[in-house]
Amino acid sequence: MPESAQAVSSPVASQLRRELGLWDIVLFNIAAVVAVRWIASAARIGPSALALWLLAVLFFFLPCALTVTELATRFPAEGGYYVWTREAFGEWHGFACGWIAWWSNLVYFPNLALAITGMGVYMAGPRYLWLSENRWFLLAGSLVIFWIPVLTNLVGLRVGKWTENVGGLALGLAGALLVGAGILYWARSASATSFAASQLVPNWSFHELNYWSQIAFALVGIELAPVMSEEMRHPQRDIPRAALLSSFAIAAIFMLGTAALLLILQARDVNVVTGVVQAVQAAGERMNAPWLGPVMAVTTVVGLTGQLGAWVTGAARLPFVIGLDRRLPAAFGRVHPRWRTPHVALLVQGIVSTVLLLMSQIGETARGAYLLLVDMSVIAALVYYVYFFLALIRLRHDPRRGSAPAHVLVPGGQPGVILVGGIGAVVTLLAIALALAPPPDTASVWLFELKSVGGTLLALGVGAVFYFRRRGTAT
Repeated sequence: MPESAQAVSSPVASQLRRELGLWDIVLFNIAAVVAVRWIASAARIGPSALALWLLAVLFFFLPCALTVTELATRFPAEGGYYVWTREAFGEWHGFACGWIAWWSNLVYFPNLALAITGMGVYMAGPRYLWLSENRWFLLAGSLVIFWIPVLTNLVGLRVGKWTENVGGLALGLAGALLVGAGILYWARSASATSFAASQLVPNWSFHELNYWSQIAFALVGIELAPVMSEEMRHPQRDIPRAALLSSFAIAAIFMLGTAALLLILQARDVNVVTGVVQAVQAAGERMNAPWLGPVMAVTTVVGLTGQLGAWVTGAARLPFVIGLDRRLPAAFGRVHPRWRTPHVALLVQGIVSTVLLLMSQIGETARGAYLLLVDMSVIAALVYYVYFFLALIRLRHDPRRGSAPAHVLVPGGQPGVILVGGIGAVVTLLAIALALAPPPDTASVWLFELKSVGGTLLALGVGAVFYFRRRGTAT
């Protein structure tokens, strides 16, 4: 049961079907977090990327998993970090946290759909590369890929969860293929990269520090599943178990995958877009198994489609719960009478992202506006992490903390809570500060800063219009 009556947004949420079990959540976590492009991107900086991954796991991913585990078991309600922030800081901050998270996802979806479509073209071979320059093909392919998870989740998680389940399995298989190919390549020939101790130590230049913050945020997504807590059969039991199981798998895929890629290719030869497939293809040709490359390509595209599905599914629950709280139009909080899904929230999210996708491909003016919106949303995508780390610290004094056997608390008592929440918040704030630092070739520093900060202010401003209008109506 929730820790407080307020933890459940509305009795309407109880109409949702509880379709998700332990392994559904494990695979959902893997699908949400494992973006294979980060393996290739990390490998580009060489063996020191392994140390950067380890530090990112210790100082961001672990605090994030511990925070999610405690707050999700104390407040097992639909809405996840929106509910946690609302409980800690009040309605406006809860709304701001959920709204900014949803805003940043709406902008992110078209980019991910286009990336999957483009990667699919690369995987098809050199004969089809011209399609990557064809906007109409990219647009059509991206729309199909985007609407698959929208429509499957519209009819219920019993069907929709398989997009994420298959995606999680595919990403796990892709990681295993990459690691296996690296080991076999190393066993049959010399490593392409030196792993001497001196090569493993980061030099901590500004560039590498900036890249470390990006690697840390390659590990985001473990907080997404609890947004659907009231669609899980046993959220307080399964969320901690799923976090533990998936965390080991996720860390292994990123770290071992980067090492395996560097066994096969030198850092300077890694393609940041198709590097994982490139490495497996090279290893396959060396071992007279050229079929390995196409298999890796298919698993990668299927896995990334599952990743899009995970974020589409989870993000739609935010406007749904905010609608239940009457801070967005009440229609957002409707549950479909037959499918028992937040159909209005899913469809509105799908339509808005489709408009943004069209903007990104049709006409230079609209494309420029979309790219500006992407640039302006970088900081907004980080803000809600600050919120839920601070929520952990703020809620540590609640006398109900630990009052139920189902509560899985951060170890170390209140000092442990302050340490975990503090580390997570500091790393997030560091990433925000580094994102605000203009690149050396920036033409106008003031314009860069205006776009960076202005995006978050724009998101909050639009949200405030909804919030205070609905608040006045409710009053």
